[in-house]
Amino acid sequence: MKSVLKTLMVTGLLVAAATASAQEFKIGYVNLDRVLRDATPAKAAQAKLEVEFSRREKELTDTAQRIKSASDRFEKDAPTLVEGERGRRQRDLVEQDREFQRKRREFQEDLNQRKNEELASVLDRANRVVKQIFDQEKYDLIVQEAVFASPRVDITDKVIKSLNTSLGK
Repeated sequence: MKSVLKTLMVTGLLVAAATASAQEFKIGYVNLDRVLRDATPAKAAQAKLEVEFSRREKELTDTAQRIKSASDRFEKDAPTLVEGERGRRQRDLVEQDREFQRKRREFQEDLNQRKNEELASVLDRANRVVKQIFDQEKYDLIVQEAVFASPRVDITDKVIKSLNTSLGK
């Protein structure tokens, strides 16, 4: 919220200064959410993560199914089991579930870390492209967060197109 307010204040001051000096003021806006959703490097990063983590995700799904089946069998068999056997099987189920939960947390932490790494890489490339457009087209200001932005100042498509074409370089 503070960054949006700060951006609006800076934009307002710059517009006022530009109007006062009667110079043309060139502003651009980039929708980073769209860049991260639609640009080829972002899609490639997502696909890379899916390939990298799909095996572990399948293992976790299989483990969860095995624990559920074992739990269902235990619930069905519990009334006919002797007290010692019932306690042993219940402890086994609790231990299996605890181990599953630990592996699931580790998986989620690893996935989040890799997502952040890939996101940082795509953002870095996007920022370089924005800087290149800024320099080449002589912008005075390019913002990445705005409450409202006119399609006239939206350069998101240029950024995505440039990211997509620079992929082969």
